[in-house]
Amino acid sequence: MMTDLYQSQRAMRQMRRQAMQRGVVAILDVGSSKIACLVLRFDGSARLSEDNSIGSMAGQTGFRVIGAATTRSRGVRFGEITAMQETERAIRTALQAAQKMADIRVDHVIACFSGANPRSYGLDAQVDLDGQLVTEAEIGRVLNACDVPDYGAGREVLHAQPVNFALDNRSGLIDPRGQMGQTLAVDMHMLTVDAVAIQNIVRCVKRCDLELAGIANSAYVSGISALVEDEQELGAACIDMGGGSTGVSIFIKKHMIYADSVRMGGDHVTSDISMGLGVSASVAERIKTFNGGVHATGADDRDMIDIGGDTGDWEHDRRTVSRAELIGIMRPRVEEILEEVRVRLDAAGFEHMPSQQIVLTGGASQIPGLDGLASRILGQRVRLGRPLRVHGLPQSATGPGFSSAVGLALFAAHPQDEWWDFEIPVDTYAARPFKRAVRWFRDNW
Repeated sequence: MMTDLYQSQRAMRQMRRQAMQRGVVAILDVGSSKIACLVLRFDGSARLSEDNSIGSMAGQTGFRVIGAATTRSRGVRFGEITAMQETERAIRTALQAAQKMADIRVDHVIACFSGANPRSYGLDAQVDLDGQLVTEAEIGRVLNACDVPDYGAGREVLHAQPVNFALDNRSGLIDPRGQMGQTLAVDMHMLTVDAVAIQNIVRCVKRCDLELAGIANSAYVSGISALVEDEQELGAACIDMGGGSTGVSIFIKKHMIYADSVRMGGDHVTSDISMGLGVSASVAERIKTFNGGVHATGADDRDMIDIGGDTGDWEHDRRTVSRAELIGIMRPRVEEILEEVRVRLDAAGFEHMPSQQIVLTGGASQIPGLDGLASRILGQRVRLGRPLRVHGLPQSATGPGFSSAVGLALFAAHPQDEWWDFEIPVDTYAARPFKRAVRWFRDNW
């Protein structure tokens, strides 16, 4: 079970290396409301290590965006693919438009998705070094010594990242290689998701005649682009409010240590408006975007909104609704989403972290007044986050709805080390009993 995954992740890393050498790769954010595609050109500054591996320990690379396109998503619900052919068509549409803008053909794609019931585990292990230098092999050995939980049938490991190394009594090491000590310990964060979600993306990408060169969790990559460096270092949560789901990721010491998702997003707000006002989804979306909010003032009782519509029934199509009524429809759903996020943060032990900064991003984070409501429900330190600026990104792709696409581009250029980046003696796989999921940040910080 673990062996297949380890091998397929290594195969993807191999693909990524080929893509880097060819200099172009496509980034694909498969969302419930839109599919975004960026084409990246790498400038070739990646330093390859002796064995040609690219890991975050082996140098980084610069890139620029040379193509960008989005299309309305079809066949994706709650961040998961439900209708293969429709999703495949949407992916082809976005990809072709981005390739046309870039004026180049792309063979390799790195994808991210949300949903799929993510579950986080904290693993740890230590090995004796007998005073020798830490090399790649020792890192492989200590990672392999981690007790892998029995995470259940139908699940796959999406990420398995060493987040902290300790050498004897020195903790908080990012890269212990080349140092000496008696014992080497590691804390690893492992994220599992429903296997079918990964299989569907793999199948979709294959059917579009592309090679999958990497796959990531949307909430994780959104955190990479929407959290500033200090937040990633000192501790912060990224709340990625998408159309069909809301992703939660927690970072500290520049590593993700927890991820989860809530099966609700902006689309649910839209359908509440659609039902509440008796209008089509597209009309509801327009009203939400141009007149929506979650905080009513006295003026909103007098502020009348033309519902509009094109049913041909004159009376029906010229109805109006007060902005206060619209807010009355939107607010309960937004509160419900935030309450669910609160439950996830509590489960992660977020209140034990030294810094409790919360950053809201994603397309649905643009509802006016959201930050105020969120700070009441989630805690005082809330801000709205947009993705980092990257070279060549068109103005249309700089909004919070592009946090995961931009984060995925950064992830492609500067991947964090994952378990499968290290040679691990394969014969040592065993179904070990799972001892504990360490809340290691409680003990260490």
